[in-house]
Amino acid sequence: MPTTRATAEEHSAVRTLLRLWPYVRPVRARLFTAAFVAVLASCTGLVIPLVLKWMVDGPVAGRDPAGVWLGALFLLLLGLGEALLFGLRRWLVARPLSRVEAEMRADLYGHLQRLPVSFHDRWASGQLLSRGTTDLMLVRMFLAFPLTFLLVNGVTILIGVTIMLLQDWTLGLVILGPAVPVIVTCVLFERRYFHVARLAQDQVGDLTTVVEESVLGIRVIKGFGRHRSQAQAFRELSGTLRGTELRKARLLAAIWGVIVTLPEIAIGAALVLGSVQVADGDLSAGTLVAFLSTALALRWPVDSIGFLLAISQDAASATERYFEVMDETPEDAAVAAADAGREDMGLRFDHVVFRYPDAPEDSPPVLDRVDLHIRPGESMALVGATGSGKTTLTALVPRLHELTSGRITLDGRDITALPRETLRELVAVAFEEPTLFSASVGENVLMGDEEGDLDRALAVAQAEFVHALPQGTGTQVGEQGLSLSGGQRQRLALARAVVGRPRFLVLDDPLSALDVHTEAAVEAALREVLAETTALIVAHRPSTVLLADRVALLSGGRITAVGTHHELLRTNAEYAHLMSGSGETEENR
Repeated sequence: MPTTRATAEEHSAVRTLLRLWPYVRPVRARLFTAAFVAVLASCTGLVIPLVLKWMVDGPVAGRDPAGVWLGALFLLLLGLGEALLFGLRRWLVARPLSRVEAEMRADLYGHLQRLPVSFHDRWASGQLLSRGTTDLMLVRMFLAFPLTFLLVNGVTILIGVTIMLLQDWTLGLVILGPAVPVIVTCVLFERRYFHVARLAQDQVGDLTTVVEESVLGIRVIKGFGRHRSQAQAFRELSGTLRGTELRKARLLAAIWGVIVTLPEIAIGAALVLGSVQVADGDLSAGTLVAFLSTALALRWPVDSIGFLLAISQDAASATERYFEVMDETPEDAAVAAADAGREDMGLRFDHVVFRYPDAPEDSPPVLDRVDLHIRPGESMALVGATGSGKTTLTALVPRLHELTSGRITLDGRDITALPRETLRELVAVAFEEPTLFSASVGENVLMGDEEGDLDRALAVAQAEFVHALPQGTGTQVGEQGLSLSGGQRQRLALARAVVGRPRFLVLDDPLSALDVHTEAAVEAALREVLAETTALIVAHRPSTVLLADRVALLSGGRITAVGTHHELLRTNAEYAHLMSGSGETEENR
């Protein structure tokens, strides 16, 4: 799985986070309102030191109990007002931010459905899963806290420092002393923390992949007694992630150490200097109390800088990872100009060449100038040795992979000129390795066509066994359909392919997991379906080959012979060898 880790020179957290604006724009009014309310709440807190100054220099110095009680009432009201304003801010951001997260997750999922198969071949599922869960959670946390409070705390610090300078500029300069080293520390922290945060998020994706593969492959792991080695692999990845998280913790501890210690020293120095000034009569006690109260009120805005920067960097890294996927080019849904000639009916491969995108440029293509014509209503069996490219050829028809060169036409129309949605309505596919989803039997079959005839499809695939399941077609088959046998899964996959009565049918060795008697029954029912469609069938057994009108032999990435089964048996030694039972019996991409 390719990862893109930005260098210090090219990374900009601000530029990365600005890419979130299209998602934030619809809720910007509430977010701006929440920010204004938070600033107002923070400023309300800064009024408290001024009330304290009035109380100390006024009622306290003048021994006026009524004034003290009045001041206490003011303080209570200010505290309640501050608390209510911060509560209002939380209420304002909760709903819109959950909406932003939901929309980003929906967009990611929809985009993943539109990306080509070659993308999914390159990317680990755990990496994609972590981008849609953990990374989006970090983005939501950023929008909820740092996005607002970096602004709020900045305004609070600016107003607070202004108040302190107006009260006594010499003490204000003492408080401002740590500003330069704190700023330098923040800049260094921002550069280093991003890379460690990105590394940790990539490692979470790797760990998620291992967990997912271990769960899905638990039968293989137990069958071969590999649970200890899998556990060891998990511990190693987990240990690596732990080390990275500790590096993050050390960086965060370092910035907090600087941000907390230096201001505390400055406040202590201001206390000593202010006490001397009060003793000399150069400063009133109320002013010193107000000054120190303001300085203490700024402790949280200053101390939180490290925490907010850390979340911001985590969110910037998560945003970058999110858009790495979103920036991938989806399958082209545009409709090209229709072909003028429609005389080429049926399914035709014309000088088709295919090489996997990640294959070396000097490597031979998997398919090399394949020419094949399947007439309308005809069934063509595709036969070849293991690794000859049969499955790859069938995957080109629904555009699961894109041609390197050449063209494929359906009834004279280039498949690249068809919207993918239209193409996949015309072409139905059944793979040798059937995939079922955590849904009911009926939902799995009707995925091929929601309007299709479920009972007919089950009958064609000889899948009436579903009626004996606890809830019939409403029975949940479980993840990957592993609660069913291999032959049962394959029959349901075949039913899914034929349920919509497709004009073109591509079957990749659809009967390989069936016993002889079930295979014969399926073949008998399938003949009626094949009479109504144009079909390409990958076959290994003679019984499956006999379903087809003609046979094409794929060898060395090319079609080397086409004819009926009996013709090729007589005239082609390679075909006769494959059909003799001594050839390969498993398809390999």
